[in-house]
Formats: sequence, C-alpha cells, structure tokens
Amino acid sequence: MNAETRTPLIRLAKRSDMSRRSMWLIRVGSIAIALILGCLPMLLTGTNPFEAYGVIIQGSVSRPVYLKQTIRTAIPLLGCALAIAPCFKMKFWNIGAEGQITMGAMTATYFALFWYQRIPHVLLLVIMAVTGAIAGGLWAVIPAFFKAKWNTNETLFTLMMNYIAIGIVAWLQGGPWEGRKGSQLIPMFNDAARLPNVLGVNCGWIIALVLVVLMYIYMNKTKQGYEIAVIGDSVNTARYAGMNVGWIMVRTMFISGAISGLVGFIIVSGANYTLYSGVADGVGFTSITVAWLSQLNSFAMIAISMILAILEKGSNTLQTRMEVPASIADIITGILLFCMLSCEFFINYRLIFRHKESKEVKA
Repeated sequence: MNAETRTPLIRLAKRSDMSRRSMWLIRVGSIAIALILGCLPMLLTGTNPFEAYGVIIQGSVSRPVYLKQTIRTAIPLLGCALAIAPCFKMKFWNIGAEGQITMGAMTATYFALFWYQRIPHVLLLVIMAVTGAIAGGLWAVIPAFFKAKWNTNETLFTLMMNYIAIGIVAWLQGGPWEGRKGSQLIPMFNDAARLPNVLGVNCGWIIALVLVVLMYIYMNKTKQGYEIAVIGDSVNTARYAGMNVGWIMVRTMFISGAISGLVGFIIVSGANYTLYSGVADGVGFTSITVAWLSQLNSFAMIAISMILAILEKGSNTLQTRMEVPASIADIITGILLFCMLSCEFFINYRLIFRHKESKEVKA
C-alpha cells in the first residue's frame, strides 16, 4: 500500500495565521452565500426573494416603532451572551442560561407581586434586580459545585436544570401565584414594578451596555479574567501555577448565572410585565450563537445581537405582510445562522486534498 493510498482524500489542518482582510472576506462571503441559499425556500413557496428581504429590513428598522421593538428583542440576547462568555472562555459549557434567566425572573416576580405596595418604586426595582441576580447566580453554582467536586458533565447538568426551573414556574402559574382561578396565568405587574422607558425602550438597554464595558474590563484587564483564560487553555497549567480551579469555576459560574438572572429581571420588568414558564423564550440558547459569532468579544456582541434581533423581528413581519409560513421564516433564519457559524470553521481550519498535497510534495 503506497503513501498516497494511506493518505485520506480530504483532511483538516489548523491554520497557523490568516490576515484580517482574509477573515473578513470569508465572513462577508458566508453572509452572501446565506442570502443566496435563503432565496431557495422563498422561491419554492412562490415568494419574491428580493421583496421578502426588503420586508425583513423594513419590518425591523424602517420606522422608530419597529426599531424600538428590535432593540427590545436584542437586549436579553446581548445580556445573556455576556453572561455565558466567561464560562465559554474557561471551556465550562454553560447551557443552563435558560434556567438561570427563569430563576432570576421568578425571584423578581415575587417582589413585584407581593411587595409593590410596601416598598418605594426605585428601591423595589433595585431589590428585584439584586435578588434576581442572586437567584440566577445560586442556580448556576449548583452544577459548578458538582463539576468542581466530582467532575460531572456540566453540559448535561446545566441543560437538565433548565427544565427544573421551567417546571417550578409552571407550578406557580397554576398554583400559588395564579391570578384568576383556572386561568393558569400570573397577574400583570403593577406600574411600580415596571422598568421606566428611556428613549422609548425600557432602560434595560442601558444596563446591557454598562455590562458590555464591565465584562470587557473583567475579561481582559483583571486577574480573575486572566485566571479564566489560563484554565480555558489548560487546566493542568492552571493547577501547576497554584490556581484553585474548583473555586474559580464556582465563582465564574455565579457571575454568569447572576448576569442571566439580571436578564430575567429585565425581561419580566421591562418587556413582559408578568411571569410564565416560557419567559426565557429560547434566549439562553440563541445567546450561545451570539457568543460564538462574536468570538467572545463584548463589543462585537452588540452588533451580532442586533443582527439576530433584526432577523427575528423581520421574520415576524414577513409572515404577516407576505403570508409566508412561519416555518419558511425559521428556515431562512436557520440558513443565515448556519452560514455565519460555518465561516469560523474555514477561518480556523483549511481543507487539504490528497492530489493537491502530493503535487506540493513533488514541487
């Protein structure tokens, strides 16, 4: 058997370096390919692709009211992406942001329902935010403790805890916190428990932008951020350097869960004004895409969150204006996300074909 037969037809090799220009060309090219592929499902349903893309843009940013709704959608995506960034940097795969958001929202709702008449407006909002963050942080500490103590699988652990949190809220909906009997609904918040609007959008966007700056400083300018990076590169190196890896995991997960819990507070107090079992609405999972596309860069997350919010809001408009089925709108969004994520693969790796490689060797 000769060497050419033993060599795979196609193999992967990690790129040693790539210019920033080439990286951006790949990213722009992936978006162009996504837009072209997105035309296919629209053509199959008899929809004009150019008109459809125009409707998506118009329905998300063409008017102030649409833009405000888009920003409102982007706020929790940005906040949650910031939350999971330090965990992912540490290679601790926190898939439980959905549950951490839910626990933060639930705790904030308790004070919104039962304390709004006893506590002044501003103080009530502060208490809701702080307790929501603490609840989300403590919920995240549980899988971190088990990981640090017994090296459990954090991906499965955090994922399963999402459903526990959702189940607790579902029980509250039909039980202790149910409003009108038989409605399975929790009452709407009083005005005292609602976040005020700033420039037509709840002030959660200010909180999110402050978190962007704080997370950038935390990840790049602090000792704790350095420890997270070292553990992400090599746990053994971190232990050799004298770092308490278990404690750093627990601490980082508490911070991650606390930010997610704060996002839960923003959702119930700034957008929904009530609590229900699906309050996170997939934000915890979609934010993973935001984090990866931004390469865990806090400022890049702002742009990625807005892009995904435009797609979501624009897809809803596409359904109503052009009567495009919801499934088609979801397929288009999925194609765009897939291509945007796939481009990172070609930035980090290159394909080597057997025939091309043998030519290079001969040369």
